[in-house]
Amino acid sequence: MSNARDRVVIKLSGSLFDLDSIVDTITPYASMLREMSSIMQPIIIAGGGDEARRYIDAARALGADESSLDEIGIEISRLNATLLVYAIGLDLAYPSIPRNLEEVSIASATGRIVVAGGLHPGQSTNATSALIAERVNAKLFINATDVEGIYTADPRMHREARLLKRVSTKELLSMLGRERFDAGTYELMDIVALKIIERSKIPTRVVKADPKIIKDAIHGYDVGTEIVVGE
Repeated sequence: MSNARDRVVIKLSGSLFDLDSIVDTITPYASMLREMSSIMQPIIIAGGGDEARRYIDAARALGADESSLDEIGIEISRLNATLLVYAIGLDLAYPSIPRNLEEVSIASATGRIVVAGGLHPGQSTNATSALIAERVNAKLFINATDVEGIYTADPRMHREARLLKRVSTKELLSMLGRERFDAGTYELMDIVALKIIERSKIPTRVVKADPKIIKDAIHGYDVGTEIVVGE
């Protein structure tokens, strides 16, 4: 396998990793990633999802501090990443889950499909994904979520919300400054992730988590919301 292919970083929503349906849910993503790996190198970041929140809630009730809760969420996201590695297959996927940016770089240098979870306490998987995209010089960062893209407000709570086909990092930073996005609700991009995207001018799209839509984004189709820098 050539190591010279363009790299695409894909953050997969933790909502995909519900243990009751995970095999059926992630198998189509694994098939898509195997197919796409012939033309680019996928680097995937798995979210923690409801399973992580359940563990965090239990640990909080037992008296765990916030940094320890972060570490629990990271461990669950790494378990999700491990399941995706097996779904992809060890013939194409890097077998270990990176635990820091240096290990991401080492794994990426092999040219294999790399799957990671969270890396650092206090940092969202969106910020982690942006950092990884920066570190590996990704051609594209795709944030695959449970909505169609970035809206003017949470579309699940506001019927008048409009999908933004194109939005600048400055506009998004302004939106984040005006609104309060609670953890686990509508935080599609946080301030840290946007600052990283902005400083390294990383081409970024927020799309619906669907194998076909992610594939279309990789091929350059105008799906979801494009985040642009410098406007």
